[in-house]
Amino acid sequence: MSAAISHRAFEEIYRTEQKRLLHFFRRKIGPGDASDLVQETFARVWQSGAFDRLDNPQGYLTRTAQNLLIDLARRRKRNACTICPLNEARDASLPPHQEWGIQALELRAAYRRALLALPRRTRRIFLMQRLKGMTYREVGQELGVGHQCIEYHMIAALRALRGANLY
Repeated sequence: MSAAISHRAFEEIYRTEQKRLLHFFRRKIGPGDASDLVQETFARVWQSGAFDRLDNPQGYLTRTAQNLLIDLARRRKRNACTICPLNEARDASLPPHQEWGIQALELRAAYRRALLALPRRTRRIFLMQRLKGMTYREVGQELGVGHQCIEYHMIAALRALRGANLY
């Protein structure tokens, strides 16, 4: 077959098969790259030099189109990049709430033991001042003691609690 006849035969196959291949690619990968893949299919068939010897050019074009899709899938898989945006609300590390709760319970228990170990009057003065928020003057008036007595008991309570590593 001469080059001119071969060229005309190829043009004829192109005109008859181009729409079918375009439809094939659109179904497989969408309209974006379909026309480029049709052109690539015909270019590969022409460059192969086998067009002159084909008994079934339509079948050869279909097989070439399928191979292009396989190559495209491999290329996309090889070049695939997974992007995982950081969602700080979801991905940030969480504070150890459970551990904090356990530590708080242990601290309360140690605080209670240390308070119970205080002399009764010292414990009462300390709790009136710290728990009820009373001033030294108010505590003194309620108990009928002076300012220096309140200071003495507060210092003793704080020293005992500090010794228990609570202050």
